[in-house]
Amino acid sequence: MTISNGTTTVFAPSISLSGQGIRLREWTDADLPAMAGLFEDPQIDRWTPIRSPFTAEDARAYLTRAREGRAAGTRIHLAVTDDGGDGAAQGEILLFRAGPHDPDAELGYTIGAPYRRRGLAVRAVRLMTDYAYGTLGMSRVLLRIAPENGASAAVARAAGFDLTGDPPVHRDRDGSPVALLTWCHRRENA
Repeated sequence: MTISNGTTTVFAPSISLSGQGIRLREWTDADLPAMAGLFEDPQIDRWTPIRSPFTAEDARAYLTRAREGRAAGTRIHLAVTDDGGDGAAQGEILLFRAGPHDPDAELGYTIGAPYRRRGLAVRAVRLMTDYAYGTLGMSRVLLRIAPENGASAAVARAAGFDLTGDPPVHRDRDGSPVALLTWCHRRENA
């Protein structure tokens, strides 16, 4: 659900999405220890902006920034869980856009090491892509992936994204630029 004030789409105060055997739900304060455990991982440090070590204090600051981004209408961070399971977080998917008026959504995701190779990332990306189109009315959904990140490229392909010919996008990572390739899922591919 979204709320529109005529010029800006504001994210619903609470989001829970289910499908494809998973549930995407809000992070809660009770998830902070699990978040710290999931994000303290060399692969997450390598491929995402999340740095290691990732402590309980880092988890608290991360959740605070996520909530601020949501209030500004630019970000949604959701925990990835099994649908019908115990609700324990197994990863995260986030949707963000440059500003509250941006018609494009970019997704980011990470799955904790014990939960990889189960198709969770592909299913989470598909579910969030459907939400971006169907509920938020986004024009395109994008992924930005480092050329060397073969696992994320495989997720992109399996979720119906195509590599574009766009020039690499440069993002800052600890003071150094990182070049990312753009993968796009257009509404007509849905």
